[in-house]
Amino acid sequence: MKFITAVLLIAILSFIAGLFLPWWSIAIVALFVMVLVPMRSGKAFLSGFVGIFILWALLAVWIDSKNAGMLSHKIAELFNLGGSSILLIFITSLAGALVGGFAALTGSYLRR
Repeated sequence: MKFITAVLLIAILSFIAGLFLPWWSIAIVALFVMVLVPMRSGKAFLSGFVGIFILWALLAVWIDSKNAGMLSHKIAELFNLGGSSILLIFITSLAGALVGGFAALTGSYLRR
């Protein structure tokens, strides 16, 4: 139950922070959530990873749908991804998820 609560808190608070702050505010949110919610280090990393991965994937799909996938297709061609919008969204979400996961892990270690 704490895991799901932490994932939802990280995703919702990161979305709100992203409206007003730079992209790296996700790390600050994940760190503070893990300082407040006691969790073992492995679960802390996973909750930060999953929370940000889901958030960034949903945001990327939403932005992609706004322009019918034209922009993501062109960017995917630039990165030699074969024009795959899905792969670009996955890589984007993975990058954010790693930041969130390591920030949550740091918060877990700070709590100790």
